[in-house]
Formats: sequence, C-alpha cells, structure tokens
Amino acid sequence: MSTSDTPHIDIRVQPRYQPEQSSPLSESYTFSYTITVINKGPQAAQLISRHWIIVDEDGHREEVKGLGVVGHQPMLKMGEAFEYTSGSHLRTPTGSMEGSYRFVLEDGTAFDVAIPRFTLDATGRVLH
Repeated sequence: MSTSDTPHIDIRVQPRYQPEQSSPLSESYTFSYTITVINKGPQAAQLISRHWIIVDEDGHREEVKGLGVVGHQPMLKMGEAFEYTSGSHLRTPTGSMEGSYRFVLEDGTAFDVAIPRFTLDATGRVLH
C-alpha cells in the first residue's frame, strides 16, 4: 500500500494482480488498483484530471492523461472520501505506476497531488 499526503489530500493505493484476466503465455498481465482519495483540507476540492506513468520491468513506459477518474470528477468536501477501482495491463509480470491528480479548490486554486510509485507484481516476490 502506498500513501501520499499533502496539506489537503490523502491518497491510498491498493494494487492487485488479476490472474483470471491474465495470459502469461501471451505476455499479458492484468492488474487492478483501488484508490481512495480523502479531502483533509478546510475547502471542498474537485479532482479534475489524472496523469499516470506506467513502466514494465523491461522499461517500456506508457503515459496516460485524462479528465477525471473512471468517468467522474468528484467534488470532495472536508472529510469526504472517494474510492474507485481501475486497471492496467503489462507485457511483463512486474512493473510500477506513479503519477498525479490535479485538484481545484472552491476558491479556484489549482494544485497537483503526487501519487508515489507503487508496484504491480504478478510473481508474489517482495520488491523494493
């Protein structure tokens, strides 16, 4: 589990390997990740966009940018949380993801929240 803290937003990530959706013989590994976003600031904050960097163990890098998350741009009041599950595919059994979310406060202030690198692992090995 990874955690990122700013003065306003707490992000928690729980990745999981999805063996039933994967085909190692075809070099296709599917992962899901559940993200919980909690607004700890005094103002409501809206998650506007996302930016992900996905890297497999061979160094293949993919960037994903877009509005919102899973079709939503949630507005979180102080103390509120939003949780969603999404997924990613790799050509190797291990890799990593990291990125950022862009938020806008009620007063119009925009800020980015970094999502620290987390491991996608189909092998069960402990990776550092």
